Amino acid sequence: MSRRGLPGLTSQIKDKLIQQALERRLRQAGEPVAFRPSLSATSLSMQDDIPEQFYRFHLHPGYQQLRIMNDGAARLGVSSPFFKQHDGIAGATTRINGREYINFGSYNYIGMSGDASVTAAAKAAIDRYGTSVSASRIVSGERPLHREFEKALAKTYGVEDSVTFVSGHATNVTTIGYLFGAKDLILHDALIHNCTLQGAQLSGARRLSFPHNDWAALDAILNEQRRHFERVLIVVEGIYSMDGDFPDLPKFIAVKQKHRAFLMVDEAHSFGVMGKHGLGIREHFHLQGPEVDIWMGTLSKVLAGCGGYIAGEMALVEHLKFMAPGFLYSVGMPPPVAAASLAALECLHREPARPQKLQALGHYFLDKAKAAGIDTGSSSGLAVIPAITGSSLKAVRLSDALFKRGINVQPILYPAVPEKSARLRFFMSYQHTEAQINQTIQALAEEVDRL
Repeated sequence: MSRRGLPGLTSQIKDKLIQQALERRLRQAGEPVAFRPSLSATSLSMQDDIPEQFYRFHLHPGYQQLRIMNDGAARLGVSSPFFKQHDGIAGATTRINGREYINFGSYNYIGMSGDASVTAAAKAAIDRYGTSVSASRIVSGERPLHREFEKALAKTYGVEDSVTFVSGHATNVTTIGYLFGAKDLILHDALIHNCTLQGAQLSGARRLSFPHNDWAALDAILNEQRRHFERVLIVVEGIYSMDGDFPDLPKFIAVKQKHRAFLMVDEAHSFGVMGKHGLGIREHFHLQGPEVDIWMGTLSKVLAGCGGYIAGEMALVEHLKFMAPGFLYSVGMPPPVAAASLAALECLHREPARPQKLQALGHYFLDKAKAAGIDTGSSSGLAVIPAITGSSLKAVRLSDALFKRGINVQPILYPAVPEKSARLRFFMSYQHTEAQINQTIQALAEEVDRL
């Protein structure tokens, strides 16, 4: 077939038409041909107008921004502080590339990950159930460990039931995203975690933030907005993961009762940390479980696993188990994870001295840091203590300087926090010693002065 016989078409379209003609001949001859969807000349010409950045990952604006940041850091001689490979269990100390470090980079707050009883429970679950339940729980993935753990969580919170999910982040996304809709309002603390924001976006509800820990501002918003919506959800955290402070929860409960709203408390960093027995912000303020509508937490901190949970009344839990996409369409939690988290919860009940020691060491670190002139923001000293540097570059350089001195602590950079609030974030462990803390504060103060 001659190209001259196809006047008025671009060479690209001519080649395409020739290819299609050849494929038809091959089909007639009985030869197999790979499927190719037919395209009209008009659609082909339209494709020529699509900019390359719309179908190339390396031209995605997010990736381009990442490259700019990485290239800039390289030019300044700053090495990446991310994706360090730990050689074993990360607790108060850790090994990276064969060297031991004082570790403030892991939220293994009370040493449950690596505890002998927790490890033994996970191994026994593997022997009995394998490493996966191989199905969603509603289909055929249910195991006795799931219900044992959920009943134990519900009893701990003093509520009717609980349900566990295989991802902490997805717990909030699917719970908020499913339960609320376009006629509803979601009000959250200005410093709330990304998983709540993603869940609110998925729900289609109206979303408003209120100033950090400001229950009075929340009340004022609801005075104006409540009657414009059907359901209203208020979301706060037990301990805020970037700042290490916590809300006056009884005040928020009073606001939610006044306006007939739902209250959700994200206890990712407060459960196992706050309270006389480590039972969380509920115990800290001597509250009853049903005073909060939705208790949420993660398994990756104190409970030595991976995933999340929702605890509350039976109607809430049953609804989520049968209808929430993140539970209904997801594989069930692996048996060794459920067993490890159940064993960690039982250990927490047996050994309240662990969270009590963590609380004491956290306050010791905070007092020493403040005395050394370190800006610790609003941290309560319970588990998370920031050292605010004021710029992302300074935070990275400070982290690198401490790493060279045998101290592992990660920087938190823009856009995770505002640029002027970039920081190092120190996660405490009940296994830290006062000597390790003193060494760390001295090194931190010296390196801050140098920078």
